[in-house]
Amino acid sequence: MTTTEHDTTVFGRLRADGAEQVLFSHDARTGLRSVIVVHDTTLGPALGGVRMHAYEDESAALDDALRLARAMTLKASAAGLGLGGGWSVVIGDPARDKTQDLLRAHGRFIATLGGRFIPVNDIGTTQADIGVIGREASPVCDSGDPSPMTALGVLEGIRACLRADGTDGSLKGVRVCVQGVGNVGSALAGLLAAESAELLVADTDPARATAVADRLGATVVAPEAAVHTACDVLAPCAMGAVVNDATLPELRCRIIAGGANNVLATPGHAAALAARNILYAPDFCVNAGGLVFLEEQILGHEREQAEQRVRQVGTRVAEVIAQARRTGTTTTEAAIDLAQSRLRTARSRQTPSPV
Repeated sequence: MTTTEHDTTVFGRLRADGAEQVLFSHDARTGLRSVIVVHDTTLGPALGGVRMHAYEDESAALDDALRLARAMTLKASAAGLGLGGGWSVVIGDPARDKTQDLLRAHGRFIATLGGRFIPVNDIGTTQADIGVIGREASPVCDSGDPSPMTALGVLEGIRACLRADGTDGSLKGVRVCVQGVGNVGSALAGLLAAESAELLVADTDPARATAVADRLGATVVAPEAAVHTACDVLAPCAMGAVVNDATLPELRCRIIAGGANNVLATPGHAAALAARNILYAPDFCVNAGGLVFLEEQILGHEREQAEQRVRQVGTRVAEVIAQARRTGTTTTEAAIDLAQSRLRTARSRQTPSPV
C-alpha cells in the first residue's frame, strides 16, 4: 500500500466520522504510542477519556478512539452540556507497559492542544494516572471519581425504561444482570441492591465478581453467559459491542441500559433490538451522569447540585423513548436527532451572517 492510499483510507475514515482533528504520537524514549481524537468543539472544549489497551494494531486503536469521541460529542450535546467530545487511546498493556514517564509523555502530547482536549480516566487508567498527566497538561479531571454519578444516571435511566415498559419504575424484584463490575458496574450494583433488585453480576475477573456478589448478596454469572442470561434488564458496564450479530439472537432480556460506551456493534443493531421488542436506552444518553458531574466540577459547583442534574438522565431517556415511539424510529435515532439538533442550533449561531 502506498502512502497516498494509506492517507486516503485514514482521511476517508475521518470524513465519515466527522472528526475535527486526529493526532498521533510516538515517543521513542518511553515507548508511547497514542492517538487523540478531537471530534467536535462546537459546544465547548472536548472532554474525553484516556483509555490504555493492548489493541491488536494501530487501526483498531484509531477505530476505538473515533467511536468513543463521537459518542462523547453526542453524550455532551444530548445532556445539554457546554462541552464537546473527544477521546484518547494509549496502545499498550496497562499492567505491563504503564509508567509515569509514559503518562507524562502523553500529557505533553495533550498539552499541544492548548486546552481543547480535557482528559479523564477510563479503562486502563486511574484518577492518579490523570494526575500524572496533569503535571504536563492543563486542565485535567483528576479529582472526584465520576463513576458513582455515571451509575446513578444509569439507575435513573433503567427506572425510566421500566416505566416506559408499563411499570411504576420500582426496581424491587426486577432481575438485573450487571455485565462488568469495575468502577461503574460495582457502583450500579450497589444502587440496585439498595433498591431490592434481584441482582446478577458478571466480570472477566472472577475474584472481583465474587467480591461484589458477596458484599451485595448477588448471584455470579459467568462472563460469557451474561448476554444470554434470562433477566429483565441487561446492564453492560464494560467494553463495547455487547450487541452484535453473534449475541443478538441469544439475548433474553427486555431492556438494555448500562454504563458501557458503544454497546451496539453497528447502528443497524438498534433496529434489530426494536424488532425483538427489546427496549434499548442509548448508551450516550443513559451513561451521561459522569460527564454531567465532570462539568459541574469544572464549573466549581457543589456535589448536591451535580446529583440533581444527574438524576435528570432518567428524564432525558424517557424523552428519547417517547420521541422514538412518536416518530416510529429507534431510540438510538431519536437520541442522535436530539443531540444533532442542539449542535446544528449552536453552529448556526456561530456562523457569521453574510455581508
